Amino acid sequence: MEYMIVLFSALIIIGSGVITFLVLKKKLNQESTDIEKNQAILLEEAKRKAETLLKEAKLEAKSRLLEMKSDFDTETAETRADLKKEERRLSKKSEKLDKLEEQSAKREQELNRKDKDVQKKHDNASKMEGQYHNLLEETKKELEKVSGLTSEEAKDLLLKAMAEDAKHEGAKLIKKITSEAKEQADKEAKKIIATSIQRYAGDYVAERTVSVVHLPGDEMKGRIIGREGRNIRALEAATGIDLIIDDTPEAVILSGFNPVRREVARLSLEKLISDGRIHPARIEDVVERATEEVDQTIKEAGEQAAFDLGVHGIDSELIKVVGKLKFRTSYAQNVLQHSVEVGFLAGTIAAELGLNVKLARRMGLLHDIGKAVDHEIDGAHAIIGAKLAKKYGEHENVINAIAAHHEDQMPETVYDYIVQAGDALSGARPGARKESLENYIKRLEDLEGIANAFDGVVNTYAIQAGREIRVIAESEKINDDDATMLSRDIARQIEDKMTFPGQVKVVVIGETRAVEYTKK
Repeated sequence: MEYMIVLFSALIIIGSGVITFLVLKKKLNQESTDIEKNQAILLEEAKRKAETLLKEAKLEAKSRLLEMKSDFDTETAETRADLKKEERRLSKKSEKLDKLEEQSAKREQELNRKDKDVQKKHDNASKMEGQYHNLLEETKKELEKVSGLTSEEAKDLLLKAMAEDAKHEGAKLIKKITSEAKEQADKEAKKIIATSIQRYAGDYVAERTVSVVHLPGDEMKGRIIGREGRNIRALEAATGIDLIIDDTPEAVILSGFNPVRREVARLSLEKLISDGRIHPARIEDVVERATEEVDQTIKEAGEQAAFDLGVHGIDSELIKVVGKLKFRTSYAQNVLQHSVEVGFLAGTIAAELGLNVKLARRMGLLHDIGKAVDHEIDGAHAIIGAKLAKKYGEHENVINAIAAHHEDQMPETVYDYIVQAGDALSGARPGARKESLENYIKRLEDLEGIANAFDGVVNTYAIQAGREIRVIAESEKINDDDATMLSRDIARQIEDKMTFPGQVKVVVIGETRAVEYTKK
C-alpha cells in the first residue's frame, strides 16, 4: 500500500514536471515567435528608413547639381558680358584710329595743295626775275648814256648800291617775318605738336608717363576689371591714372603724366594683387594707404636731401615739394639728385669766393622746385619755383636765385650767377645726360668754329652746355641790320652742319672799342 502511495506520488511529481515542462516549452516557443516578429518589424522599419534616406540623398544631390549649374550659367553670362563690353571698347578704339587716319590723309592732301601753290608762286617769281633782268639791262644802257661811265664802272656802282639796298631791305623783311612768325608761332606749334602726338608716341614719352605692373597670371586681369568694369573704374577714379589692360602677357600698364599719382596707382595695384581682395570699397582703402606711404616717402626724400646738404629751417610743405622731385626726370636725369648736386656745387663755389656756403646750398637745392608742379601750373618752371619759395617764406635772395637760374629774370646778386654755374655744371657735365666727354667737347668746338668763320666776328663763346652761342662782332663792320643777317646766317649754318637736341640760341653782340693815349 505504501508502495502504491509512493508510486502514485512519484507519478504525480513526474506529471507535474511534464506539465511544467510543456508549459515552459510553450511559453518559450511563444517568446521565440514574438522575437522573430519583432525582428521582422525592425528589419522592415530599417529598410523603409534606408529607402527614405536614399531618396533624400538623391533629392539633395539633384538640388546641389541644379544650384551649381545655375552658378555656372551666371558666371558664364557675366564673362560673356565682360567680353562683349571689351569687344565694344576695342571697336570704339578702332573707329577712333580710322578717324585719325582719315584726318591724316586730309592733312596730307592739304599739304600737297599748299606745295602746288608754293610751286606756282615760285614759277611766278622766276618769271618776274626774268623781267627784272631785262629791265636791269635797259637801265644799264640808259645809265651809260647819261653818266658817261663805262659799263664796268656803272656796273660796280649799281651793284654796290643794290647790294646795300638789298641788305637793308632784307634785314627789315627778316624782322617783319620774324615778328609775324612769333604771332603765329603759338597757334602753329600747338597744331604741329598735336599732330605729332597723334602720329607718333615716342619711347621718351612712354618711358616717363607709363609704369608697368606685373601680374601672377592673365586671369588676374579679369579680377582687376571686375564685374561690368566696376573695379577698374574705381581704381582710375581714386588714383587719376589710366589703366591699360591689353594683350600684353601678365602685365597691366599705368599711364599718366603725374609721376606721384602714377606711383600711388602702382603701389595700390600691387597691394591689391598681393591681397587678392579686389572690389571698390577695398580699392578706396588701399589707395588711401598707398597715398599715405608715397607722401611719407616724398617727405623722407625731401628731408634726406636737406640733411645731406646741411640746410635747415625749410618749411615742411616746401620739403614735400622738394621730395616730389624724386619722381621727376629731366633729360634722363633725376631732378632730386640733380638739385642736391647743384647744392653741393653752389656751396663749393661760394666757399671758394668766401661767401655764405649754406645759403648757396639752399639756393641750389630749391632752384628746380618748379619742376615738381609744372605739369599742374602753366609757366616756366623757374618762375613757378620762385612763386612757391615766396609762398613758403623763403628769403628774397633765394627767390631771385630760383627765378634767375635760366635768366627768366635778370640776375641781381653773385649768388644768382653761382646757382647758374652749378646748374650748368650738373646738367651739362659729361655723363650727366648721357653724352660722352669727346662728343661734348667736339660739339662746343664745332659751334664756335662755325660762328668764327664769318667775316666781322671777333670772338665766339658757347655757353649753357651748347644751348646758346654768343658772338662778339666788330661794330665798324657789322651794324644793326648786319647783326640780324649774321645771326640768321649762323643759325642756318648750325642747322645744316650739326645735329643737336632742342634749340641753339644765337646772340650777336656788337663790340665798339675806344682807344686813347696819354701825353706828357
